[in-house]
Amino acid sequence: MRVWDLPVRLLHIVLAAAVAGAWLTGEETLRWHEAAGWAGLAAVAARLAWGARGGRFARFGTFVRGPAATVRYAAQVLHGTAPRYLGHNPLGGWMAVALLAAVAATGITGWLYTTDAFWGMAWLDWLHRALAWAVLALVGLHVAGVVFTGWHQRENLVAAMVHGRKRGGGAVDEDGR
Repeated sequence: MRVWDLPVRLLHIVLAAAVAGAWLTGEETLRWHEAAGWAGLAAVAARLAWGARGGRFARFGTFVRGPAATVRYAAQVLHGTAPRYLGHNPLGGWMAVALLAAVAATGITGWLYTTDAFWGMAWLDWLHRALAWAVLALVGLHVAGVVFTGWHQRENLVAAMVHGRKRGGGAVDEDGR
């Protein structure tokens, strides 16, 4: 069953490449670092737009769940009884939001640092670097969550993000919930 549409998959790749590019570059290659930052901001903006108007599994309204559902799902994960989702599970939905917000905040602070009003401000440099480390930590948690969930569900979630398909049957969000 097709779950991840082409825009979601392409934006995922662009966002991952932008984050990796920003981390692999820096003051020595500032032009490339800035380009990676702008690419990350563009990918976040496009993903936000697609999250409002895209397909069912791309829309934030279908995968960002409330605190009660998220805590309940986290407890189910801890007890080994978590249900399978075709799209993002409640923790995965909030991880997507956290990653998008952290990448956006990192990109915005990077841009602000280049403006006349904020050039050379130590607190902004510190904030930009702290946010970059937060993005890296979130990426690590994201990868760990994908590996754990894929193992638990016996499903290759990395391959699903490449070709967009997941096996149907037995998912709690399969009927449109």
